[in-house]
Amino acid sequence: MDGPHLIVDACPGYKGEKTPRSFTLEGKTLHVQHVVDRWYSDTHSYFRVTASDGQRYVLRLDLDEDCWELIMLERRLD
Repeated sequence: MDGPHLIVDACPGYKGEKTPRSFTLEGKTLHVQHVVDRWYSDTHSYFRVTASDGQRYVLRLDLDEDCWELIMLERRLD
């Protein structure tokens, strides 16, 4: 799947798993203000985050490839 160019800066989370703290999307760096939700499968970790632009994003980490993807942008309605 070819999506927008994404680079994620992650740090160890509560249990040592990679947790996003900022990400660069199409050349614009956004800081993670809050991890709203996280869930896991056998092959991926998912994070719903609120970023410094006020938008919510769903980021997915492929555990086998150690590669991040943008899954969804939840746009504000204001």
